[in-house]
Amino acid sequence: MKSMILCLMAFCTATAIANAQDYDMKSRIQTNVPLDSIRMSDPFIFPDEKSQTYYMTGTGGMLWKSKDLALWEGPYRPFKINPESWMGPKPMVWAAEIHQHNDKYYYFATFTNLAVNIDTVDCNVIPRRACHVLVSDSPEGPFVPVSDKDYLPADKPTLDATLWIDADQKPYMVFCHEWLQNRNGTVEKIRLADDFSTTVGQPKILFRASESPWSRETTDDHSVKPNKVSDGPFLFRTSTGKLGMIWTSWIRDIYTQGVAYSQSGTLDGPWLQEPEPITPPNFGHGMLFKTFDGRTLMCIHSHKKISQDNVDRRPHFFTVSLVGSRLQVMQEYKPEPRQ
Repeated sequence: MKSMILCLMAFCTATAIANAQDYDMKSRIQTNVPLDSIRMSDPFIFPDEKSQTYYMTGTGGMLWKSKDLALWEGPYRPFKINPESWMGPKPMVWAAEIHQHNDKYYYFATFTNLAVNIDTVDCNVIPRRACHVLVSDSPEGPFVPVSDKDYLPADKPTLDATLWIDADQKPYMVFCHEWLQNRNGTVEKIRLADDFSTTVGQPKILFRASESPWSRETTDDHSVKPNKVSDGPFLFRTSTGKLGMIWTSWIRDIYTQGVAYSQSGTLDGPWLQEPEPITPPNFGHGMLFKTFDGRTLMCIHSHKKISQDNVDRRPHFFTVSLVGSRLQVMQEYKPEPRQ
């Protein structure tokens, strides 16, 4: 299990480094690219009502756009960072998301600076990795850091941040503290300042990966225990107002999406994990969005191991029902090009 996860991390690292390089954008932009031709981990869809355009980003940080979810144009590099900041000149970019709040667009992403190490655990050197927030007046960017301040402790590797406006009408960053350091990955929250320029107070743990009844791993001595990976939180409400969170872990070597529900209806929980996964095997890091014709979809990536050093990950869509108090994932949705 450990070698499989480290191999996956190496693949994601190589992909993120390649995608973060500067290049001549005009010579690389493609049009009419089918969804199933795009290789991307951690895909996130932002449907912009104003322009009636879908924007897709994810690990690597690049941006694709589409009018129909079927054919895409890109990739564009939508962000600009300060090379003198903690991120360094060529950071890896993981799990980028675009959120609209008031009249601004915010780009939540995980940046990794391989030149700076913050810890060593079980012989694994952990580089500087943290969630950060960028802002733009347009969903196409350019997104620039709201602030150079650290949003989370510099000695803590954090990833997969998302935005949630809780019942108190305050903005929160929900993120993972990486299992490589704490050995039992967590999902945590921290309050954002109203202008998103910094965080307020200290992080609070919402739940740990080991609390999931479905995630499992086999140890070196062949015993079975809960998996330690927490990945890709995304929050939603059902039609009855119940607060849920989809997140991802593993069942041995199978990438798996699960869901938990808050018993208080707020981020504070307590969070009760559903007993079974909610998607087919080898799909994970999902998010939910509504199409312009009112359909609720889950955007998620598939995980297919091609070889020891190569994993193929591509965006997929599933139809979703939020009627009642539980999320129900239906069949896979194949968008058709707009005529």
